[in-house]
Amino acid sequence: MDRSRLNSIDSTRLMGAAFMGMVISFTCVTPEELDRAEKDPEWAREFLWEVDELRLDNPDVYLDKAWAGLEFLLGKAGEPLEFLMDGYPIDDDGTLFSWSAEDVQALAKRLGALPWERLAIHYDPVRMTEEEVYPHIWEPEDEDGPEYLKGNYETLVSFFDATARLESAALMSFSF
Repeated sequence: MDRSRLNSIDSTRLMGAAFMGMVISFTCVTPEELDRAEKDPEWAREFLWEVDELRLDNPDVYLDKAWAGLEFLLGKAGEPLEFLMDGYPIDDDGTLFSWSAEDVQALAKRLGALPWERLAIHYDPVRMTEEEVYPHIWEPEDEDGPEYLKGNYETLVSFFDATARLESAALMSFSF
């Protein structure tokens, strides 16, 4: 992956996003749609708003703000995944990323072999707070923290599995 485009993204803008809320979602797209999105990010933005109406059962996943917590757990489990670095940025704002069908297949295989229990043992709200893992909600006495991450992880695994079975690609949207 060519990461040089990511360097051109306004990092000040990304840092300011922490105050508004940063969320990530993935949408299943055909390889042809992905190719068009990479060539025309404006088309991709419009398409993401319409795809649910075009294909009623189209796989998608909304990770809300759980993405950084999942990155933390995956890294501690020895299966690092960086949502904003592993996809290919297709716009200058750093809000749209492409994941080829090959990328989807590889990640579906990795995630499918990684049960939640292997991640859960790394849930450490104190350390997550010390390391400033977004969204800064990790409290030792909060029993919902692991469940919030578990639900989002299971949905992410299901998305990549379904998208891989369709031999499709994915568009990732990073909103802030």
